[in-house]
Amino acid sequence: MESESKHSKDTESRILQAAEKEFFEKGYAGARTASIAETAGVTHAMLHYYFRTKDRLFEKIISGKMGLLKDMLLSAIGDNDLPLEERIRQGVERHFDFISANRNLPRFIVNEIISHPDRIRIMEMSTRDIADSLLKNLQAEIDEYAAQGHCKKVDALMLLIDIVSLNVFPFMAAPIVKGAIGNRFENYDEFLALRKKENVETILNKLKIH
Repeated sequence: MESESKHSKDTESRILQAAEKEFFEKGYAGARTASIAETAGVTHAMLHYYFRTKDRLFEKIISGKMGLLKDMLLSAIGDNDLPLEERIRQGVERHFDFISANRNLPRFIVNEIISHPDRIRIMEMSTRDIADSLLKNLQAEIDEYAAQGHCKKVDALMLLIDIVSLNVFPFMAAPIVKGAIGNRFENYDEFLALRKKENVETILNKLKIH
């Protein structure tokens, strides 16, 4: 039974990896379940057995990515054992690293919402928990730090939006940014490493933590 369960999980994992590649490269409309099945090394009937429809696959991938993002942010910003400055620093860095590891995800999500506005419901359901889990406690702590004169009082929601905007831009606008920076860096990853540091300092300077 244990070997069967492991085999089932391996098969599901292969299908999800193949589906992610197919969706991100071709978009939802262009993705084909037959192609996903072939890449995953399974029959079309087996793919249907595991996920039923292309919509189910899409929702599974998006919710999975948002779940990873939620866990990552909570483990950083939500760690009450660390000073606020270190938690914000780790939150910015880990979010940047998450986008770097999923470079096609932001563009894919934006394109899907533009072409299919109804799909924003899936995004909202996946991200609402992240915001609800972080904002209330983060705002309370920022307010407490500000009252003690340790930082500037800012809106926690606006702060999170600033973090997302700063981190996502170098990936969403990569062709434009590459043209703008020219040959100043050995490669784009070198630029991204510097950009991550700059984003951290920008956010901390907004808070003026000292």
